[in-house]
Amino acid sequence: MSAVAFRPYLPADAARCAAIFRDAVEFSAADDYDDDQRAAWAARAGDEAAFGAKLTAQLTIVAAIDGFVVAFASLEGADKLDMLYVDPAAGRQGVGAALIDALVRLAGARGAKRLTAEASDVAKPLFDRLGFVAERRSLVQLDDQWLAHTTMTKPLGDPAPQTRH
Repeated sequence: MSAVAFRPYLPADAARCAAIFRDAVEFSAADDYDDDQRAAWAARAGDEAAFGAKLTAQLTIVAAIDGFVVAFASLEGADKLDMLYVDPAAGRQGVGAALIDALVRLAGARGAKRLTAEASDVAKPLFDRLGFVAERRSLVQLDDQWLAHTTMTKPLGDPAPQTRH
């Protein structure tokens, strides 16, 4: 695999990121969510203009291999990892982990004390490996479907030094 390069999201990336989103939901989530759940989830990128506007409103970075965008991730506010999607063809090559690491660093630079993510059942093992801790399981309703996810957090920065009195 060629080196992964990161850059800021550009409005011209909207269609490609929407396609990555839909493909990741359809193919990567097939073992964890049924057809109707995946269809409701993938529909969130059906309006590419609205999807692109959401990515523009957040701090979104894209990962490219040989100039071709293969993944994206976004930070909502200073401390919430909102989206992380990798093209299934580029899956399991470290791209998702590298994007999370980049957002951890960006959140820390913005002064966040912890980073929170609503991890799908597909992404939870990756977040586990990267030091995020599961706090609670929840269901989110998309149209008439319910999808499970896990709220996970990762403390950022060095903890305060312990002093003895």
